[in-house]
Amino acid sequence: MKRSSGILLPISSLPSAYGIGTFGKAAYDFADFLKKAGQKYWQVLPLGPTSYGDSPYQSFSTFAGNPYFIDLDMLIDEGLLTRDEVEKENWGTNPRYVDYGQIYISRFKILEKAKSRGYKKNLDEIEKFRQANPWVENYALFMSLKKHFGQVSWQEWPDKEIRMHKKSAVEKYTKELSEDIEFFVYIQYLFFEQWTKLKSYINGLGIEVIGDLPIYVALDSCDVWSEPHFFSLDEDNYPVEVAGVPPDYFSADGQLWGNPCYDWKAIKNDDYKWWLRRIDGAAKLYDVIRIDHFRGFDEYWAVPAKDDTAKNGTWKKGPGMDLVGLLAKEFPKTEFIAEDLGEPSPTVVKLLEDSKWPGMKVLEFAFDSGEPNNYQPHSYNNNCVCYTGTHDNATIMEWYFDAKKRDRKYARKYMGIAKCEPFNWGMIRTGMGSVANLFVAQLQDYLGLGKYHRINIPGTKEGNWQWRMLDGELSDKLAKKIYKMTLMYDRTKKIEKPKKSKKKKNNLKEEK
Repeated sequence: MKRSSGILLPISSLPSAYGIGTFGKAAYDFADFLKKAGQKYWQVLPLGPTSYGDSPYQSFSTFAGNPYFIDLDMLIDEGLLTRDEVEKENWGTNPRYVDYGQIYISRFKILEKAKSRGYKKNLDEIEKFRQANPWVENYALFMSLKKHFGQVSWQEWPDKEIRMHKKSAVEKYTKELSEDIEFFVYIQYLFFEQWTKLKSYINGLGIEVIGDLPIYVALDSCDVWSEPHFFSLDEDNYPVEVAGVPPDYFSADGQLWGNPCYDWKAIKNDDYKWWLRRIDGAAKLYDVIRIDHFRGFDEYWAVPAKDDTAKNGTWKKGPGMDLVGLLAKEFPKTEFIAEDLGEPSPTVVKLLEDSKWPGMKVLEFAFDSGEPNNYQPHSYNNNCVCYTGTHDNATIMEWYFDAKKRDRKYARKYMGIAKCEPFNWGMIRTGMGSVANLFVAQLQDYLGLGKYHRINIPGTKEGNWQWRMLDGELSDKLAKKIYKMTLMYDRTKKIEKPKKSKKKKNNLKEEK
């Protein structure tokens, strides 16, 4: 990874007329903005379909795409929808925040209409898509079954045979729910068709996409339902152990995530093929993959599934370099970023060193105590990614106004931020000037936005994943300012202005 920089902005946070960001015009415009700003990377959050709570880290599938991101204007242009049909639906009333409840009602109704007009028309292409993506068969059946059983978790399905993914039951429901299966296959076809075109455009500008891969998958997912033998489940496919993190300074009960732990022995006995398929799917979506909770590859906190808190969990050994080394070998053209935040144990540090993957540094963590720590830029080496903050952190300006007075004073002193310099730009300048090969800031930090503009507050269940950029918040002036700072710190090459031809000048003189 060469010295460069990028901006973090989820697809959901793009502006659109339909309640949530999509792969439409605003996405192409943002790619153009990144180019003007001298940026090399666009970092997004997981693109999978979201379940209860709307978190992209709790998806119905690790392979599928989110139907909300399918751009409706493109479907109108293709004749699959009319503008009247789309505009009469309610997409929410506040352009700053996503109304997921309303979108859920309107989005699938509209996509059903598109399917009724486009499925037979594109049947050959859809069949090719199905053959190239065999995972879509189980996923489409899974989503059709959830619809059939009233959207409850698969562990609550009344038919035990299909809940246990028995072959005879799969065959039975595949026939019974064929129309719904066609629909869920079709929207995946649309998702990947639009994403492929957008990513090709982004890459054509010399920009790469950083995607986020949660280390765990959701319990209520096609992944666990269809391949339960790779997870810590009992004979009835109920969880034995679930993932989380132990109690710490911030939480006396720890964090109970609820994702089923892996059966690493079973995965290893299968030569890690499940993980290879998973990374192969992510590598088709992204140019760089950020592995969320990298520590789980070294050791993971396993909590008894019956517990209400994470207190009684135990550390268990993960696959380590056995898997990490295999991923590096099998995907030599894919770059990885290891999310190694938190208190690093010696074994995690060793695994990161052995992997040669860059770890993460968050500037907001550098000034909380006023004491030296490994998040302060003077302690960095080149092989790391410096962030102002991630999607789980406050924006710079929210952090600043919520921080203790002594921490604000220390941060200004450390970063050399004068009173006349806005604090957000001072922190961005510090990150840009660090030795980290890659620097990434949230778009909200460039916009100088404070409270009520963050993406997620860990440990809370409401009000997350909703923030959106508004039309008009990006400007050529902002792009130019970012470009100048990026160029100054040698994170981009100078954009040469096209020279005016002498012939054209002579023609103008003759005309005069």
